[in-house]
Amino acid sequence: MTPPETLTLVYAFAVCRGGGLTAPAEPLAELPGFGTGAPVRTLAAGPLTAVVQDVPAAGYDEEALRRRLSDGAELERCARAHHAVITAASALAPTVPLPLATVYLDDGRVQEALGERETSFLTALDRIAGRVEWGVKVYAPTGPPPAPEAAPAEGPGPGGSGRAYLDRVRTRQRGREQRHTLALRAAERVDAVVRGLAVAARRLRPHGVEVTGKHRIHVLNAAYLLDLGRERELRAALASLRRDETDVQIELSGPWAPYSFADGGIANAGIANGGATP
Repeated sequence: MTPPETLTLVYAFAVCRGGGLTAPAEPLAELPGFGTGAPVRTLAAGPLTAVVQDVPAAGYDEEALRRRLSDGAELERCARAHHAVITAASALAPTVPLPLATVYLDDGRVQEALGERETSFLTALDRIAGRVEWGVKVYAPTGPPPAPEAAPAEGPGPGGSGRAYLDRVRTRQRGREQRHTLALRAAERVDAVVRGLAVAARRLRPHGVEVTGKHRIHVLNAAYLLDLGRERELRAALASLRRDETDVQIELSGPWAPYSFADGGIANAGIANGGATP
């Protein structure tokens, strides 16, 4: 009987087309992955190839992963390791990233899962070949909060100081609403320009104040799939937008592996965390 401490599972990072990565894929084998001592390797599954690593069951079964990923620092460490392998694979061949914590009992379970979703993977790989993802975020600055103003007592006649105070409050509120409306319109113009360069686009949920800080509001969070070679055109378009849209802040990130465009329904089909338990 195999001692519990030596039992292993197979962590799956990504999927490529069969033959897209050369075995043993030396650039991948040099990666630490999750630092388990086992190399990052490729696993053939019909017309597909999975990028995987053997990991100890004690630290990567369902219960252990749930416990580890509930800790912010550990979640960040795992996400960085996961992303590093996907980035390396994407530099070698079109790559479908798999969700964080995609773990299987053994190689056979990985191959079985890929076989069940073979058409979806091949469709996704066709979609992302020769393309990369870029992220664009637009923020509306709010400025520092105004100093608190005490409401004075109402004067005896019309137009007393209390009424003037309420008028000032309403004016500030209308001003905030107008600035937010202008920022939303600017964000739509930014989105329209970048969509014109992209082959696909996705609007993502804006970040809350815990991420953006109190002095700006996230009004656009979008991902765009662009053909390789259009980076200069994209940057020039955003530079022009920054000159024109002075009411907002525009940020560009990338290029990334196409996380937002490579699922092809795969994650929703239940492949994540598949087969990690008997």
